[in-house]
Amino acid sequence: MQWTAEAEAALKKVPFFVRKKVKSRVEKETAAEGKTVVDIEAVKTTQKRYLSGMAAEVKGYQLDTCFGSNGCPNRSVISEDLLKRLEQVLQEADLLSFLKEQVGDNLKFHHKFRVSAADCPNACSQPQIKDIGIIGAVTPAITEETCSQCAACVEVCPDDAITINETVAIDRDRCMACGKCIVACPTGTLGEKARGYRVLLGGKLGRQPRLARELPGIFNEREVLDIVDACLVLYKKKRRGGKRFAAVLTDTDFDQLSKRFWKQNWPGFQARKVNKFFTSGAGKIP
Repeated sequence: MQWTAEAEAALKKVPFFVRKKVKSRVEKETAAEGKTVVDIEAVKTTQKRYLSGMAAEVKGYQLDTCFGSNGCPNRSVISEDLLKRLEQVLQEADLLSFLKEQVGDNLKFHHKFRVSAADCPNACSQPQIKDIGIIGAVTPAITEETCSQCAACVEVCPDDAITINETVAIDRDRCMACGKCIVACPTGTLGEKARGYRVLLGGKLGRQPRLARELPGIFNEREVLDIVDACLVLYKKKRRGGKRFAAVLTDTDFDQLSKRFWKQNWPGFQARKVNKFFTSGAGKIP
């Protein structure tokens, strides 16, 4: 579908992270009217319709995902089953009724509880700025197989986390658990230690933006669902009015969730993050 110059200029003013959705919506509504060209009036009509009918479109939550299922070569995990189960958990939480009790019928999209999943650390679905972010992860382990020193792992690692002297070494502080080195290793010197998901909590944009903080560990699907459920319970207990999860999630809450779901399956990297984020003073997990 063609766009006029004026319509394209208006689209460029839309924030980049929703621009694709806005463009798709404008084109869909324009096509429904039998038109093949998007002009500025079509953009304004869609905008007006969107603003006036916003409350009817809010379902209480938003579940985003990346492009992994479309054949992305960077996938660390396949998350389709997890996404289905997450959708069920979010539906059963009946967040729409809860939000109406808190805010009233005049709901806006920014009131929604946002969960985002990404199949690899590239994080195209922006999990770092969502209430709960989920990132696919595969942590490498050094096996007993002899390293041929081919350096294939070094070349494929995007984070410079691998070095080879007499044998291979992994810098856990730099490793993002994408699993590319495991696939590239021809000798099996690098194997899989843990496969699952990293979980981040309390991210948001807006007037007071905040990056989500990462729980220590790599979690399986069941554990991810348990974490989401625990966060929803906390969210309902503490939220008042239009506040986001990031605004009600305190350092103490984060510490308690970290201790509850602690998994020591990513040494070095996770230990550094735990020591950074814990505010109790001990800096240790029992």
